[in-house]
Amino acid sequence: MKLSIERGVLLKAVSQAQSVVERRNTIPILANVLIEAEGNTVQFRATDLDIEVVDKAPAMVERAGATTVAATTLHEIVRKLPDGALVTLTDDGAAGRLTVEAGRSNFSLATLPKEDFPVMASSEYSSNFSAPAPVLRRLFDKSKFAISTEETRYYLNGVYMHVSDADGGKVLRCVATDGHRLARIDADLPDGASDMPGVIVPRKTVGELRKLLDDDDMSIAVSVSETKVRFATPDITLTSKVIDGTFPDYTRVIPAGNTRKMEVDATEFAQAVDRVATVSSERSRAVKLQLDEDRLILSVNAPDSGAAEEELAVAYGDERLEIGFNAKYLLEIASQVDRENAVFLFNSAGDPTLMREGNDTSAVYVVMPMRV
Repeated sequence: MKLSIERGVLLKAVSQAQSVVERRNTIPILANVLIEAEGNTVQFRATDLDIEVVDKAPAMVERAGATTVAATTLHEIVRKLPDGALVTLTDDGAAGRLTVEAGRSNFSLATLPKEDFPVMASSEYSSNFSAPAPVLRRLFDKSKFAISTEETRYYLNGVYMHVSDADGGKVLRCVATDGHRLARIDADLPDGASDMPGVIVPRKTVGELRKLLDDDDMSIAVSVSETKVRFATPDITLTSKVIDGTFPDYTRVIPAGNTRKMEVDATEFAQAVDRVATVSSERSRAVKLQLDEDRLILSVNAPDSGAAEEELAVAYGDERLEIGFNAKYLLEIASQVDRENAVFLFNSAGDPTLMREGNDTSAVYVVMPMRV
C-alpha cells in the first residue's frame, strides 16, 4: 500500500478515529487504526468493540492495500507535521512497518496484520431516516448533562432516543436522567422515523457523535435497530451498540401540577448561583432559594467556610417559598437555556421542580430539591 494525502485532511480523519480507541486495553489490535486504501480514497477504521468509526478521505493511491497501525501515535505524528504538508504513507507488509513521510520528516511505525482487526458485524436496521445536524445536536447537547455515571444503574448511562407523543403529535425525543435531574428534549419527527425502536445511546457514543454534528448544513443519516444505532455523513460513519436495558418510565417523574411560577433572566440566575456557591461546602454544594413577591434571595450557609447571599429581581406572584438545591445541578440546567428567560415551576420544598425556556415545552428539565 502506498498513498499520498494532504496533512489537514489526514489529521481530521485520524483524530476522529483515534478518539474512539481506548487508551487502556488488553487487546493490542484495538489500539490500532485500520487503514484501507483503494481507488482515490483511503478509509480509517477504529473500534473499542462497542463503537466503530469509519472515516473516508480523498487521497492519491499509488498502490491499494490495507494495514493497521497505532492510532494515537499516528495522530500525534500528523498533528505535529507542518500545515499544508503532503504526507506519504507506505506499507511494507513483509517488514511489518508503515513509513510516514512529509518533507524531511520520516517515521517508521510497527504494524499488525489487517486480518486481526475486528470489524463490527453488520446489522439489519429496522428504521432509517435523515435529520439535520442542528436538530440532532440540540437533542443530544441539551440532554447529555443528565446522563448518570453510576455503573450499577447501567440503563441510565446514556440518552434514551425514542418516538413519543406530544401536544402537537409524534416527536423524536431524547431523555436522560441520573435520578437527581432529568432532561427531556423534543424535535419534529423526521420522515421515516415513526417506527423506530427506542434505544439507549451510550455516553461515549454521544460524545463521539458530537464531532459529526458541527456542520450546520449537514444532513445525518440515522439507522436504528434493537441492538445498534448508526449515524452517517458522506465521510464518517459511526456505529454503536446500544445499552441493553429498559429505560425507566420517566413520565412519572415529570410533575404536572406545579403551579408556583418564577420567571428569571437565565444568565443572571446562573451567575448569582455560581457566586453564592463559592462558599458552599464541596460535598453538598447546597443553595437555598427564598421566594417572595417578585424577588428571590439565594443563600448559602456553610458553617466551616462562611455564608453568602444575593438578591435577584424575578417575576413571582405566589406565596412565600423556601427550597434548596445542589448548586451544580442548578447551574447545569440554567446553562441549557438558549432564550433570555428561564421559567421555574415549583410545588413545595420537597417536590421536584420543573424548568423550561419561556413558554417552550420542547425542552423540559426536572431537578430534585435537597434539604438545607
